[in-house]
Formats: sequence, C-alpha cells, structure tokens
Amino acid sequence: MEKKMYRTAILETLAAEMERDPNVVLLGEDIVGGMGTPGGPEAIGGIWKTTEGLFGRFGADRVIDTPISESAIIGAAAGLALSGKRPVAELMFADFVGVCMDQIWNQIAKFRYMFGGKSRCPVVIRMAYGAGRNASAQHSQSVHQMLTGMPGLKVVMPTTPADAKGLLAQAIRDDDPVIFLEHKTLYATKGNVPDGEYLVPFGHARLTRAGTDVTLVSFGLMLGYCEQAADLLAAEGIGCDVIDLRTTSPLDEEAILDSVEVTGRLVVVDEAPPRCNIATDIISLVCAKAFVALKAPPVAVTPPHTPVPFARELEAAYLPSPEKIAAAARKTLSWK
Repeated sequence: MEKKMYRTAILETLAAEMERDPNVVLLGEDIVGGMGTPGGPEAIGGIWKTTEGLFGRFGADRVIDTPISESAIIGAAAGLALSGKRPVAELMFADFVGVCMDQIWNQIAKFRYMFGGKSRCPVVIRMAYGAGRNASAQHSQSVHQMLTGMPGLKVVMPTTPADAKGLLAQAIRDDDPVIFLEHKTLYATKGNVPDGEYLVPFGHARLTRAGTDVTLVSFGLMLGYCEQAADLLAAEGIGCDVIDLRTTSPLDEEAILDSVEVTGRLVVVDEAPPRCNIATDIISLVCAKAFVALKAPPVAVTPPHTPVPFARELEAAYLPSPEKIAAAARKTLSWK
C-alpha cells in the first residue's frame, strides 16, 4: 500500500482499466491538451492532471479531445455505450451539466428502463465539483442533489484516494450509467491506496469515527470537516459516529439508521444549498424510519441559499466548517 494523491489514484485507475478492457475509452474537453494538439509536451492531461500521459499510452482512438460542447461530449458517450464501448466522459466543471441535461436525464438514465432491460448504457461521467478554490458562482457548485434525484443514475462521491480508486474501477465496470463526482479541493490530498485490483461496491458507507453521542453524516470535502469536528468534540468528551456515504445513489440507509438507533442524535453536512439537498433527504429518512430513537431534532449544516461567493472571506463564511458542525452537534446534545 502506497500513499498517493487523489488525482494520481484517478489517473492510475483510468490507466489500469484501459489496460484491462480495450472497450474503455476517454473523451472530454482538453483531456489530451487541447483540440488538435499532437500529444507530447502539449498533452497536459486536462486542467486537473487526471488524464496526463494516457494519450501517449493509448492513442487518439481511445483518448479523445472533444470540442467545447458538453452536449456533444455526453451525446457521443451515450452512443459509444450503446455500441458496446465503456466510455468515461469528463465534464471539466460539474456546473456545466445543465448544458447536457437532456442527454443525461432523458436519454442515458432511461435507456435500460425504456427498452425493457435489453440495452445497456455503461457510461461514466466524471465531473469536478465544489467550492473552496475561489472559482466563483459558475465554477464552484455542488450539483449532486439534482443528479441523485434522477432515477436510472448511480451517483458516486469519493472522499479518499483509496475510495477514488475503488469506486472508479467499480463505476467503469458497472453496466449502468454512473455520475462520478470529484471534489476539486481534494485532488492534491494524499492517502494510502491499496495495491493491485481494488473495488469498492456501491451503496456501502464507511464509518471513519466511532462514538455513541452524535451521528455525523457527510461525503466529499465535508467529510474531512466532520472528522475535524469529531476531534474537537472528543476533547470535550463527546463521541461521534462519522459516516462517509461514498454514494448518494444507492444510499446506505442501514448504516445511517443503525447509527442513529445508538446515538439518538443526527447532524448531516452537505455542501449543496439547503433546499432539496442530501441533508434534507437523509433527515426525512431518519424521521420516517427511526423517529422513536431520536433524542433531539436532527440538524442540517449547509451553505445559505445563495450562489457561491467569489471573495475568499465570503466563500469561507459560505461553506460549512468544523466549528459550525461541532456547534450543531452541541445543539443536539443540549436539547431537553
């Protein structure tokens, strides 16, 4: 097991899956280095460096720079998938998913259902999402709540380099369409990554801290904030279960409900705006299925219902923080 960056785990997994299966192809804007570039020194591997070197290894037939058109990228990926390939399509920023929403929502997500299970659409759509890099309102959003609400899609949100590897390999081998969301602030983070073939099944959350007083639930960048909050609370004698969802569809309801049955208190942290997000969905789930176990009203920690600010100070104030999460947990403990 070796310590690697999150972006390196993505890159190496793409390479390994392309070596394993010749039907895996990559396409996206600037994933080589720019439309018309020949590779070599100009093959930068995208702005996130997650496809660096793959053009040289696998060639122009399998690593395809596309025009600046999300509709073209996802439409081509849909056709490739229906034709027997396993495309991995990259949208440079998740914010641009609206441009190709018809291809995702009305086509890719519904092919298997509408054709009575006789067709497969094994496409993976990778997107960089999230705030924290001062990229302003059109390049910093979290869009997972919209995509999670679409039947027919699997939505994956890895937090660690190990999960980035295991979940991406699982996504590429899946016969259904998978939305694979990578938080842009996590790309440079490091962690131990298992050697060799490694798969993480969908719908299985990860318990990263164990405690009996409060359940903290999150994913992506916010999961690290929950762990920091749990450390702050541990110094006060408060024990937290911290649950990393890994996937929002399918959702590991059992892990959440089992934890709340023990702690009786729930804090859900979501980077998406507060209306109709994953936090409200999970709180509704717990109130419906574990109401008698609750000792206090569940609390959601989210940004305000506004676009993401550009100014560094405002963006920091906009996002949840370990301190805000810890305060929410204390609020549930003070409930009489």
